[in-house]
Amino acid sequence: MKDKYIIIVGCGRLGAHVAKMFTRSRNSLVMIDKDATAFSRLSEEYSGFTIEADAVEQDTLLRAKIDQADVLVATTDDDNTNIMIAQVAREIHHVPEVMLRIYDPSRAKIYEGTGITTICTTLLAAEAFSQALGSQEGVTAP
Repeated sequence: MKDKYIIIVGCGRLGAHVAKMFTRSRNSLVMIDKDATAFSRLSEEYSGFTIEADAVEQDTLLRAKIDQADVLVATTDDDNTNIMIAQVAREIHHVPEVMLRIYDPSRAKIYEGTGITTICTTLLAAEAFSQALGSQEGVTAP
């Protein structure tokens, strides 16, 4: 992935790590978080912008130039926040690639076929544990 304008919402461990990976791919990045101290998680190589604000607010997304974004990634620790931001990005601002992290496996299933890429960390971790135990059965959402 090269030369994309990416907005990441949530500068926790996951958001900061995603930002590090996208920085290495030479993308243009904006990180949004309500807590300014969260930006200390960003690597030294991070060259994007930061916005201390609530991404649920429309003004915050407009300040981040969401209408120019190629990708929006919602990585906060709250499923409802990630879902809302992802839906606004996709439906209102027509961001071409929208991804979100979700914890609840039953909610992850709902978003299949919506054009929003949903990463359920609970299912990923369960699958990793299953594989570590040598199980041939996969883990599926209820």
